[in-house]
Amino acid sequence: MKILIKGMIETSLLDWDGKIVSTLYTPYCNFRCPYCQNAGLVLNPDQYETIPFEVISNFLINHRNWIDGICLTGGEPCFFEYLPEFLEKIRNLGMEIKLDTNGTFPKMLQRVIDRGLVNYVAMDIKAPLNFNAYEKSTRIKSKELLEKVRESVDLIIHSGVDYEFRTTVVPNLHSEEDILEIAREIGRAKKYALQNFSNRETMDPEFQKISPYKIEELEKICELCLQYVQCCVVRGK
Repeated sequence: MKILIKGMIETSLLDWDGKIVSTLYTPYCNFRCPYCQNAGLVLNPDQYETIPFEVISNFLINHRNWIDGICLTGGEPCFFEYLPEFLEKIRNLGMEIKLDTNGTFPKMLQRVIDRGLVNYVAMDIKAPLNFNAYEKSTRIKSKELLEKVRESVDLIIHSGVDYEFRTTVVPNLHSEEDILEIAREIGRAKKYALQNFSNRETMDPEFQKISPYKIEELEKICELCLQYVQCCVVRGK
């Protein structure tokens, strides 16, 4: 399938640490995380107009002295068969590329890494890497997808590409021990980011009633994660 871009933030200082990027949003996802804040892109993407590549490329060319690159997020960008061709066109504009993924398409990840089409990969880890925890966090029953997530973790760590793993920490889904278990499972990962849950516009409306963790609580968990990972940060302060 040809890649579709359904949203664009022209200038973002938040989506790639230390970089100024344009953030591009793809539709569709094979997970149904109840706390997802991009439910429209996942469940009803046709409500958004598709942004022509010419609009994106013209902006990037005209702002190349300001914009470092793009962050491609979603949805799930690796869902699209023609992702490598899209990234190659972005690369030909002289842009750096950060790719966000849920890790369920390791073969596509391998393709874009092998072709040198990404500078940075950010992979979401939704829960400890066991079937029950992942089903609870993603609302999807699939041992096959979980195995692909594990495969992607190993692939990214050994890829030579800069990367981070990250977890959106939701109080009724993730305990302190859950987060520490994830940190143990990703071993001496270069970077692990704890993203504070936001209860605005969640896929499951019931999650709008949940209060996020206090930042102090996440910072404490973050310090404990340093037993297992090289760097841990808290976002959403």
